[in-house]
Amino acid sequence: MDFTPTREQRAAAGLAAEIFGDRSTPERLTALGTDADTALWKTLCQAGLPGSVTETGLLGLVLLLEEAGRTTAQVPLAATAVYGVLAVAAHGAPEQRARLLPELTDGGTVATGAFGTGEPPAVRARAGAGATAHLTGTVPVVPWLTCADLVLVPDADRELWLLRTDAPGVAVTPVATTAPWSAGHLDLTGAPAERLGGAPGLAEAGPYASVLACARIAQAGLQAGVCAGALARAVAHTAERQQFGKPLDAHQAVLLRAADAHLDTEAIRVTAYEAAWRRDTGRAAAPHALTAAWWAAEAGTRVVHAVQHLHGGLGADVGHPVHRHFLWGRHLAADLGAGGQLLEELGQLLVEDEDEDEEAAA
Repeated sequence: MDFTPTREQRAAAGLAAEIFGDRSTPERLTALGTDADTALWKTLCQAGLPGSVTETGLLGLVLLLEEAGRTTAQVPLAATAVYGVLAVAAHGAPEQRARLLPELTDGGTVATGAFGTGEPPAVRARAGAGATAHLTGTVPVVPWLTCADLVLVPDADRELWLLRTDAPGVAVTPVATTAPWSAGHLDLTGAPAERLGGAPGLAEAGPYASVLACARIAQAGLQAGVCAGALARAVAHTAERQQFGKPLDAHQAVLLRAADAHLDTEAIRVTAYEAAWRRDTGRAAAPHALTAAWWAAEAGTRVVHAVQHLHGGLGADVGHPVHRHFLWGRHLAADLGAGGQLLEELGQLLVEDEDEDEEAAA
């Protein structure tokens, strides 16, 4: 097993690191408030980074998101890549790929998904002609919805539908969340949508589970970056801050707390890398996606709490850059779902796989 990034993946990640480091600064983020950074998004698209995932795969996206997380860049990279570029490329009909991928990869269309933590929303689809339907229902919180042009919406039967936010019957209301991800409340009243994959007889089986797994792996990659960025700030702070006549990082308790946070961050990173690599290479990855999600939710929470604690009183200052990492880490953990919920789903999946193996052996 070797999921070392390729030269192309490393090159894209290096370019992303340079752009995010130059453009997503604490001063710029403070000026943005809760708004998406449209100028930064335009720069990323001009550099070809959202579209690069069609070549570098899910692992390439994880590497990009890791760099985005280091600076908590306010761009819809994860949403557009997962629910737009990768979903359409993997599950879209040929006509959909030809029509949608160019505008998704060049940044002309921002995409998001109404997936939540694993259970499909209460959305009903009334079949129309061919591969169309009219959707009715609500989704309480959809990340990046207020700046999105296209939404991937699962219905109660786990069918996936592509919906334009400017279509009749679509109402979007901004929602304030922990992280400034331009979230919104989605209200659908007979809104026209097209099935991802074409007509019912042509649609691929199981795209819901596939897209959900991709989203979890991508969020784990983003969480790895959030934690790495937070830990870097803690290392710099504890090296400079004096306590009892010596730097904070000279105290064993501080070193042990930082070491634990480092190990947690590496666990998030390696499980996200492995899960992404397995999907890219056609290997079974469903348990690995849940494992990465669990580490991102549980260990990610521990890391951002530890880093905030290591900053002492500064960690409680909502204007300090480290507080942004704390909020993002908690928000990502909530988006991924509770650790117990993820473990229950993982256990159920493993039992089902074992039953299938026993039936095959019989």
